[in-house]
Amino acid sequence: MGRIPHGFYEEEMKAYFSQFGTIKRLRIARNKKTGKSKHFGFMEFEDPEVAEVVAECMHNYLLFEHLLQIYVIPQEHVHPKLWKGFNYRYNPVDRLQTERKRQNKERTLDEHRRLVGRIMKRDQKRRKTIEAAGLDYECPEFVGDVKCVPKKIKFSQD
Repeated sequence: MGRIPHGFYEEEMKAYFSQFGTIKRLRIARNKKTGKSKHFGFMEFEDPEVAEVVAECMHNYLLFEHLLQIYVIPQEHVHPKLWKGFNYRYNPVDRLQTERKRQNKERTLDEHRRLVGRIMKRDQKRRKTIEAAGLDYECPEFVGDVKCVPKKIKFSQD
């Protein structure tokens, strides 16, 4: 089954195609990273005759402005690992939280020195580029020496 429209997922598909017969297994291909549909999938009915009827009736059926492409695949052409993990529920990774943890992690003094060194190197390159362009601009100093700074500063409320 191909060209599956957005919003027509496992539950909707199972509800819709169960009018033809009992669905044994259903799998929609999904992106491993995001969990979004790849807009094609596979469905197995208990009776092979039902699959042929579905392919005949529903091929080029217009659904949510998409023409469904439905074909019957002979059993000998089905890959043995096709149904491996077909009932898997995707649990998305919160990439924003992961990035936030990476940015806010506690750094050692060496890591902090390396970080400041890279910023200083980038700043020097930027100053040379401005100077090479013939601009008379004084860049403000925004990074100084590396000092051991406490991680959290608490202000007393008066």
